[in-house]
Amino acid sequence: MLYTAFEQQARALWPLRAWARAAVPMLGNGHGTPSQRQMAAALETMRLAEITHQRPPWGIAEVGERAVVEEAALVTPFATLTHFAKPGAPAQPRVLLVAPMSGHFATLLRDTVRTMLADHDVYVTDWHSAREIPLRAGRFGLEEYTEHLMQFLRTMGTGSHLVAICQPCVAALAATALMSEDDDPAVPASLTLMAGPIDCRISPTAVNTLATRKSIEWFERNLISCVPLPLKGAGRRVYPGFVQVGAFMGMNRQRHIDAFRNYYMALVDADHDTSEPIRRFYEEYLAVSDLPAEFYLETVKLVFQDYALPRGELRWRGRTIDPSAIRRTALVTVEGERDDICAPGQTLAAQDLCSKLRPYMRTHTVQAGVGHYGVFSGRKWQQHIYPMLRDVIHVSQ
Repeated sequence: MLYTAFEQQARALWPLRAWARAAVPMLGNGHGTPSQRQMAAALETMRLAEITHQRPPWGIAEVGERAVVEEAALVTPFATLTHFAKPGAPAQPRVLLVAPMSGHFATLLRDTVRTMLADHDVYVTDWHSAREIPLRAGRFGLEEYTEHLMQFLRTMGTGSHLVAICQPCVAALAATALMSEDDDPAVPASLTLMAGPIDCRISPTAVNTLATRKSIEWFERNLISCVPLPLKGAGRRVYPGFVQVGAFMGMNRQRHIDAFRNYYMALVDADHDTSEPIRRFYEEYLAVSDLPAEFYLETVKLVFQDYALPRGELRWRGRTIDPSAIRRTALVTVEGERDDICAPGQTLAAQDLCSKLRPYMRTHTVQAGVGHYGVFSGRKWQQHIYPMLRDVIHVSQ
């Protein structure tokens, strides 16, 4: 009922939003009279607040003097392994960047990809929105997610590197442990875990507290919906992206209210230096992607409630995940000092779990002054975190 109600509301508001988009140019695009600028700014602010389900373009056409071409290296019903090829470029370390499946599209990592492309051959897990995946494609839970990472690494070939951001850190560590245990030739040469919930018992955040305050039955009963007709994924049970984004925005409600107010005022004043970053952020942030219900519920249960990985109880196809099997893969853990989603210490826990790794194969850093998103985007990511990560990858070839 929740998803059906959302779709009905979206269809009801479509004529108004379409009129708003058409009216802004007629009002002078911010160059008319004061009253026209105010009206145009109000309509444009309303347009920006719209939740969409379309993946934004990557928009990465070049890096340095090299052209960048997007290629689909492998496609499954649930994801595309997107390769940012640089025709004519010399050989560089291959990196699989694992994007979170958390209500947004992989393009949320645009800054991460653009930065890494300077020195690496970059591949990304471009997850598909569950509302577009037919029921006949089957289930997609934490085991299938982990299997996708191993399949992608095998497609990329021996000697690749694995970089996981936020939620997929658990699956990335599990995949590396399984491949190490099997002496898989495609086991990653290095594994980087950035702001990930390896052990949520450490310094619990508001996100962790919410997960433990309710039973898994509550989450299933209140947050899971069926995709309605006529969408391709009709009948599939999902955790809607609009619910996830609404929850995130609710955690910092005043910050978002202030951002939209600032956007409106900047448009009225024709202050493009202020309005453009806000517009770019929310066009990306409000483009939502639905999660398969199995994946969402298993993540809540196993990662945030049962702490299955640090307790040695996480299993894949009947096999217990043993991070101590990792012996030849260099490990990097990165945390943000001000991260209010994945607190410092939760990702560091991976270092203790990988108990058989030699000291020279371990690196850990806490970046001062950054929150969750600052770990993989923005100035401190580019100037401090990335150079360290680049150096580890290049010496781990």
